[in-house]
Order: sequence, then C-alpha cells, then structure tokens
Amino acid sequence: MSPHGSGPLDDAAAPVRSAPVTSAPGPGPSTSGAGAPPVAATSWPGASGADSAPGEAPLPGHAPTAPRSEELPSDVVVLDGPLEGHPAALLPRLRRALSRPGPAVVVATSGSTGRPKKTVLSTEALTASGRATERATSGTGQWLLCLPAHYVAGVQVLVRSVLAGTEPVVMAAEHFTPGAFADAAERLSHPVRCVSVVPTQLQRILDPHDGAPDPRAVAALARFDAVLVGGSPLAPDLAARAEDAGVRVVRTYGMSETCGGCVYDGTALDAVTVRVVPDPDAAGPPSSAGSPRGSEGRIWLGGDVVAAGYLDDPAQTAAHFRVLDGQRWYRTDDLGAVDERGELTVLGRTDDVVNTGGVKVSAGRVAAVLLEDERVRQALAVALPHPEWGQAVAAVIAPRPGAAENAEQRGTLERELAETVRARLGAPAAPKLWRHVAALPLLSTGKPDRRAAVELFAGHAT
Repeated sequence: MSPHGSGPLDDAAAPVRSAPVTSAPGPGPSTSGAGAPPVAATSWPGASGADSAPGEAPLPGHAPTAPRSEELPSDVVVLDGPLEGHPAALLPRLRRALSRPGPAVVVATSGSTGRPKKTVLSTEALTASGRATERATSGTGQWLLCLPAHYVAGVQVLVRSVLAGTEPVVMAAEHFTPGAFADAAERLSHPVRCVSVVPTQLQRILDPHDGAPDPRAVAALARFDAVLVGGSPLAPDLAARAEDAGVRVVRTYGMSETCGGCVYDGTALDAVTVRVVPDPDAAGPPSSAGSPRGSEGRIWLGGDVVAAGYLDDPAQTAAHFRVLDGQRWYRTDDLGAVDERGELTVLGRTDDVVNTGGVKVSAGRVAAVLLEDERVRQALAVALPHPEWGQAVAAVIAPRPGAAENAEQRGTLERELAETVRARLGAPAAPKLWRHVAALPLLSTGKPDRRAAVELFAGHAT
C-alpha cells in the first residue's frame, strides 16, 4: 500500500515506526522526531466548518480545489480499468506526462469503501515518491512488474522505471504463479532489482497451500534487493518465512492518494509526515499489555507525495484532502495508534470497526491476533448483524494442514482462538461465528474480499 499502495495498501496492520510520527490535535506544522509526546485532542487548531458535513467536527486548514476533467492536460494517463494491451505500452505515455509539471496520472481507487474514486497524481507527487523510494531502498535499479498496471502499486513500478531510466520486466502470465515469477525474474539484467507484491503473492511463493515451495521461485525472490510488500497485513509467520529464506522484505503502508506506499519498514519516507488524530470512529483501547497502546485515532499523511485530489469530486476532495501552512495532507480512512516510542500501528479502517453492544472493536486487530497462532495461515474478521447487540464479530480462517481436519479439531481451534482474542482484546472482540476455508476470497488487487467473506455466513443466525 497498498504493495505499497493502497491498491494495494490501505489496511495494513503491521507495526510501523514513522519519523516524524506525532499524535496531535490535527495536522499542523511538522513536529520533528518520533518521540513527540501524545496530546489528547479536544479541538482542531485553525479548523473551519465551511466544508464539514452537518454534525461533524470541523476539519483543519482548507480544502484544495478539486481537479476537473476539462482542465487535465491532453497527455495525462488515465487508468480507470484493466489495460487492453501490454503494460509496457504505457511507458512512452508516462515519459511524456512526467516530463512536465501538473497532473500526470489518474488512477481509480479499488473502491474498498464501495465508492470508487479517481485520484489525480501530479508529476511532482510521483517524482517525490519515486525519488524517496530510491533513497529508502537500494537506489536506482530495475523493476519487475507482477501487479495490475491500472492500480497505483502497478503503475508506480512503471513510473519508478521511468525515473530510474531502466526498462521494467513484465511478468508474462495473466495470473500470478511462482513459476511465472521465476521466469520473469530471469529476464532482469540490472545488478539492482526491485519488485512490489501483495502478501498473497509472497505467500504463494514461500508458503503455498497445495504443496512445498518452488525452490526456483524462492531463490529468485531472494535475489531482489528490495521486495516491497503492502496492500494488506503481513502475517508474522509469513514474515518469518521470508526472513528465513533471505528475502529482503520492505513492509509498506500507503494508498492511491499518497502515490502508493509512503511508510517503509516502520519509517515514513523523507517526503512524508505522519500524524494520528483522535477520532470518534476509533475502537476502544486494548485490554492487555501485549496490544498496541497510546494515542489512537485516524491516520493523516502529509507531504509532497499527496495527490491533487479526486477528479470532479469537490465534496470528497474536501473531506479527505486538506492544506495547512502550505503543506498538503491526506485524511485516511485508517485507524492507528502511536506508542511512547513513536511506533505507529495501523489497526484497520474506520469502516471496519464492529460496534457490538455499544463497544467498538477493530476487525483488523482481531485478525492480527488470529494470525499470531501458528495453526492459522490466513484470517479475516468481519461484522455480522446481530438482533441484540447490533453487530457481532465473525472470523474466516484458513487453517494450516493438520490443524482442523475434523469437527473436534475445528471446535478446539475455534475455542482456543476465541479465548486468545478475549484475553487480548476483551470479550466483545471474540468471534461468535467461524468459517474455515482453504484460502480467503480475494479481490483483483490481492486484498481480502470482505463482501465475499460476509456472504460465507449467509443464512446462519448469530
């Protein structure tokens, strides 16, 4: 995030140490240093209610002017769906668009909120992101594209190639397989090589559910100088497998609106500032010392990488993009927490909070606890309607082979997992219904398909 972009990268739940990361009443002048003390926010400095919805707290700063279709340059690259031709055909168009200032790429979000939007990325923002990535990783190198090019993580592989002056290699297969990945990696010629993947792709190489890993694909993955992983949480077990295989994983967090990933391995890129702002949508604090603590709220991302806004959508632009003291900020739909060490933990999305009996539970945090169990290969928590509590937590898990082969094993696993969640996050967070699958349903971005997961519980009362 998503791999470093939201599409894919907007709901990662891995610990993220960012610099600077602060907890403040609202995005304002940059506060340097990750150890800034938490501040309990009760108001927004410089806030104005002019473009706030009725009943909502006013947002700080002012909204930028939303980009309009009739004002876009004629050579802007618009990506509003799957490409018809080869992704490499975009390279000449990207070179032209990136040779001048202003809007360069329009990319549609994945629509995880149910309302897809067209995000306008300027040459300045894309360049700031690309150069910051070079400084944060291995420098200028050659990229392998194995993600859809019409999403931000995919087009960023092409943009970074243009900025680096190198020719990217495009994976030939329509669907990702370890064999196709290994074949594509063999075509790389530059001594420095980079790739962006989502956790599902990484898992297919290192931890396939249908057999042993392909040694050729694992060896190819280990030869990359940077393997950017984003779009959804990286499970602890998968991260450990990557480390054991010598894979240089770079965990990323970001979204289309920040030109993809803007927080790498716990540190904000040098063109980015991160703030966590108290938010009424945040779930309550966890109840155990082993869970993230500290100021909790909505994540704001600021800096040169932030997009110009949403095309032809002034209302959504005003709701998510703000300008304070000359700096552009993006108000994400993600919730996070900053601890006393300045460590940011992304807890989930504001629309992924389960309100059960008046208690707000982070579904992302529940899934993170489930994934800590070595018997669980994949996990997702969702909200289901409940006649008494309003909503209840349900879990979809993909157990490892041998962990849930019969009803008795499945029942034991569910009880023990529920008890762990209850001890860590409180009784309301413990899943009330379970579904076992071979693999989680996925969107084309590689993110878990939450709607499909909810449908697995159709016809079953809570």
